[in-house]
Amino acid sequence: MLGIHDFAWFLLAGLLLNITPGADMLFILTRTTAQGARAGAAAALGVGAGCLVHVTAAAAGLSALVAASNTAFAVVKWMGAAYLVWLGLTLVRKGLVRRAKPDQGVGRDHAVGGFVPVESGAPVLRAVMLQGMLTNLLNPKIILFFLAFLPQFVRPATGTQGWAFLLLGVVFTVNSTLFNLLVALLAARAHARLGRVSAMGRWVRGATGLVFVGLGLRLALATRA
Repeated sequence: MLGIHDFAWFLLAGLLLNITPGADMLFILTRTTAQGARAGAAAALGVGAGCLVHVTAAAAGLSALVAASNTAFAVVKWMGAAYLVWLGLTLVRKGLVRRAKPDQGVGRDHAVGGFVPVESGAPVLRAVMLQGMLTNLLNPKIILFFLAFLPQFVRPATGTQGWAFLLLGVVFTVNSTLFNLLVALLAARAHARLGRVSAMGRWVRGATGLVFVGLGLRLALATRA
């Protein structure tokens, strides 16, 4: 169909890639442990939306232009690096601030064993979703990933490569989003059981922030090779 081959291998490879930790998964885990399962789900949906933009760009050939242009690649790279460093420093700062006690919060879903999510109304969830989308979009390595990964399962010179790219990309994005939603659910349950000491949560956020800063610096030094 549409020149696609070895579809079962594509699904298996996609699964293995999805379970590999990266900036997207780390962001989802951070939002889940800080704000609860709904925020984690919003982060996962935001990452999925970012993937769909990458997939559409790959199908339209725009990703190839970014990958071929040193200037375009550098712009996306530096924007992504700056965003990750900013996000990391924000998490470090929040990790240094004590959480409010359960009876001091408004609009919280629950407080289980010291796990007190912050406000998770619609505006907050939209903001988390946008952050997840930006975390994914501003990573030029994902552009190169789709351009390197998807063609391996599309026969050349069929005249339908664009549609094949789009179909494979959508399948990959749906599967990865379902996996990320599962990650958010499991992380929320684990945090509800293990996050009884509020100081632990602050240390986790601070450490995660430092990791994001490291990822941003690593991205800043990345090349297209």
